[in-house]
Amino acid sequence: MNSMYPKAGRVILHVDMNSFYASVEMAYDPTLKGKPIAIAGNPEERRGIIVTCSYEARRFGVKTTMPLWEAKRLCPQLIILRPNFERYRAASIGMFEVLNHYSDLVEPVSIDEGYMDITASDQFGTPIEVASIIQNRIKEQLDLPCSIGIAPNKFLAKMASDMKKPLGITILRKRDVPSKLWPLPVKEMHGVGQKTSEKLESMRIYTIGDLAKADTFMIKSTLGINGERLKDRANGIDSRPVDPEAAEEFKSIGNSTTLPRDISKQKELFEVLNHLAFKVSTRLKRKKVYATGISVMIRYKNRHTITRSKKIGFAIQSVEEIYNQAQPLFMKHWSGDAVRLLGITGTDLVEKGQAVKQLDLFHYEEDAKKEPLYQTIESLRKKYGSSIVDHAASLEAIQKKKANIGTSTSFNKDFLQRLKKEKE
Repeated sequence: MNSMYPKAGRVILHVDMNSFYASVEMAYDPTLKGKPIAIAGNPEERRGIIVTCSYEARRFGVKTTMPLWEAKRLCPQLIILRPNFERYRAASIGMFEVLNHYSDLVEPVSIDEGYMDITASDQFGTPIEVASIIQNRIKEQLDLPCSIGIAPNKFLAKMASDMKKPLGITILRKRDVPSKLWPLPVKEMHGVGQKTSEKLESMRIYTIGDLAKADTFMIKSTLGINGERLKDRANGIDSRPVDPEAAEEFKSIGNSTTLPRDISKQKELFEVLNHLAFKVSTRLKRKKVYATGISVMIRYKNRHTITRSKKIGFAIQSVEEIYNQAQPLFMKHWSGDAVRLLGITGTDLVEKGQAVKQLDLFHYEEDAKKEPLYQTIESLRKKYGSSIVDHAASLEAIQKKKANIGTSTSFNKDFLQRLKKEKE
């Protein structure tokens, strides 16, 4: 078995769930299977954009980010469902539980995809056997399809997982790059967006092979350090390790909402800001971080959008603190016109243990009253560990995670049915 694994290199898997939101809905309601379905917001609330759709819908030309009216024109029988993010998060937790069973090195990329380093997982079989076991287990337990790429590095694994969908397993070795990757249009390369592809095409670089053979100085002078990195990837070179901690490296936490109608009344806008402050505060507490900066986004009915930020002299986390910083920032830059969207973001985050509050008089008096409690909590933590006492939001998140862990029963027959009953 060891002969199937390299002595010096790595074996990386990229696991990519197929049409994730739509697949979760079909797992929850099997009567939807085989039908063209799309996940989209409420058109009356101006969220009428396709988030994702089933493969049955794609056969009619329905695509992600397509306006709902256009999707219905292409596929009149299209079944429209609103997003249920609680359902999707539960499925995601179940999926990553499966991945973590086969490797300690799992790096979540998003809610529906992640990298695995299985170089030390030879006890489970050959790389293709491990991929097959994972794919089958996710299908059996969660009733969800996925595609898996197998390669010596992250870039090639990502490119491989895109080559066969749904339910594909693709091996992409470095020696396969000239024959399998170089003929592809450069815009299909992972890491190349629309603007980058336009710049490359302006240099007469149309395929991944053109990029691989391009002059390094020319690429770097046009795209900077990213250009050199892209050229390396086009040649199958990528030294990035699978890092389980990478998902924790965040610099901001924010929430925004599109309003059900254009709002110009100050009182109503303040209520929206307070609701957003609550959401941001909850997420900060769950991540055990504080914000030392605040940002407010305002989008008007003519779609003109402004974002304004400011540094704060101390670390904040509570609803009141976030609102008290965001509200005057909003008032300073609001034109008085009707607003379509509002957003609040906590920026320049610091970890719980690093947060040092520069107290004003109000904070000093407030914290002084709580000092005996703080001292008791600190002594408990020193004696029994840092997690012995925590915020209710953090404990709630842990309890939810434990409750949502995938089991040996199928996802739609077990967890999702329980969710449905609880809501009823």
